[in-house]
Parts: sequence; structure tokens; C-alpha cells
Amino acid sequence: MEEKKEKIGFIGLGIMGKPMVRNLLKAGYKPMIFNRSQGPVDELVSEGAVPAKSAKEAAAECDIVITMLPDTPDVEAVVLGANGVLEGAHDGLLLIDMSTISPVASQKLALYADAKNVRILDAPVSGGDKGAIAGTLSIMVGGNLSDFKRAYPVFEAMGKTITHCGPIGAGQIVKACNQIVVALVIEAVSEALVLGSKAGVDPGVVLKVLGGGLAQNRVMELRGPTMIQHDFTPGFKSRLHRKDLKIILETAREFDVDLPVTRIVEDMFVKLIDGGKGELDHSALLTVVEELSSHSIYAKP
Repeated sequence: MEEKKEKIGFIGLGIMGKPMVRNLLKAGYKPMIFNRSQGPVDELVSEGAVPAKSAKEAAAECDIVITMLPDTPDVEAVVLGANGVLEGAHDGLLLIDMSTISPVASQKLALYADAKNVRILDAPVSGGDKGAIAGTLSIMVGGNLSDFKRAYPVFEAMGKTITHCGPIGAGQIVKACNQIVVALVIEAVSEALVLGSKAGVDPGVVLKVLGGGLAQNRVMELRGPTMIQHDFTPGFKSRLHRKDLKIILETAREFDVDLPVTRIVEDMFVKLIDGGKGELDHSALLTVVEELSSHSIYAKP
């Protein structure tokens, strides 16, 4: 006899959240969903999801509630605020925050959750919109191991690499490490493409050669071709990656760790956002290198 699936609530239906809900639907769940704007709710309800009037209602009606929100204040408002998750919480509720927020904030949320007999995991993801759509996200999880095991079937519906990283906050620490590498690789790929192009080599040739050697990387594979075309349709918005870098540098200060190149790349993201490009994909960092070099790699057809 097939084990009964737990009832899932899902809050936050943006670039990542909406396809994650679709994968839960494919896996046989019938998520109860809530979002600040109504459009994505209507879209997913037409596909089989159930609407909630508030985060409070989702918590009251569900066994597990997932949050996928842009920043720390958003998560705190949805979890701790009026009509929030903890207002509707019941004993045994499992809250899974899949947003990328401060590890310290995750630990503080756990204290509030514990006072309400609510279990909690921090479970940020990597893989961008493409990974969310394909259900191949890397999910890094902090929290109690038994809670992780309980949540594992839910994670399997949305991700491929699912790792228990340690106690609460550990998922956010590993995500911070991930975001350092992604940001620095985007910047490095940008420099390589601009140098090669300005020196007279076709950027496509640069990508092909680098992709066949030690410099090959997932960022270049997924974003390299769109960078050459100056297609910065957001899979992960620049302003959100800058938010992550800010959290990373604050966390590094707490642990007395120096991240010199991360500071430089954060400054470049600030320049990008100040130039009005915060809503573009984080690969638009290329344009900062182009401006500094007085050269665009994009050849208009």
C-alpha cells in the first residue's frame, strides 16, 4: 500500500517557486499555495494547486510549509508576521525555508519555531530557473537529521543533489559558499570573453575552447551562449545575487574570514545595479567588464 503523501503548503511563486510547485504537482502532491501577487496563484490553481488566503491558513491546513522568498525580511514577515506561518502553526508542522537568507536569521527563526513546537529546516537551492524547471536543483539542508529524512521525498520532487549539511543554518552557509563561486566564475568568464573578443577572437571560439579544458564550468555552459548574445533574461536576478554577496560578507566578518575577491565582485554588482540593471540576470555582470574595457562582445546581426 502506497504511503500517504503529506500535505504541502508553498509560499512564494516567483522565478524559482512557480516551477518548483509544478514539480510537486508532477510528483503527486496537491500543494496549497500563497503568493503576494495573484497571477501565479491563478496559473497554478488551473494546473491543480489549491489556493490559500494567507500563510497562516497554509500552515494550519498543511503538514509541511515551504517558503521560497527573495530576502531575509520577506521570510521573517511571512513566518513571524500577522497572518504568518507561526500564527497558523500546529504541533508537528515542518517549516522548510528554501530561500537564501542570513544563516544567523535562520538560527533565530528556529528559536521562534521551537517555541511553537514547529520543526524547521533551512534548505536553500542552487541551479537557477533551469534547475527549478527541470527538477534538478541542488538542495543544501540544515537542521535535525530526522526532519531532513521526513522532508526527503518532498526534496526529491524538486531536486537531484540533496545534501544534509549539518545543524540549522548549515544549509545557508553552504549556499553562501556556492554563491561566492558562482559570482566569481561569472566575473572570470566575463573577463575572458571581453579580453578574447577585443583581441580579435570570436567569443564563440573562446567558449568552445575553454569548455573543452580545465576552465570548463557549469556557469559557462549554461550562461556563456546567452552572454554572447547579450540575452540577460533573468534566471537569477542581479540584485538578488548582490543581496547574497552582502549576506556572505556580513557572515565572513562574524567568522573573521577575509574574502578579498568577493568584495571586489560585490562592488561590481553594486555598479551594475546602480546602472539600472538589477532586474537582469546575474550574468549581466559581463556589461560591467565591457564598460570598463570600452568594448562589447555582442555583434548585432
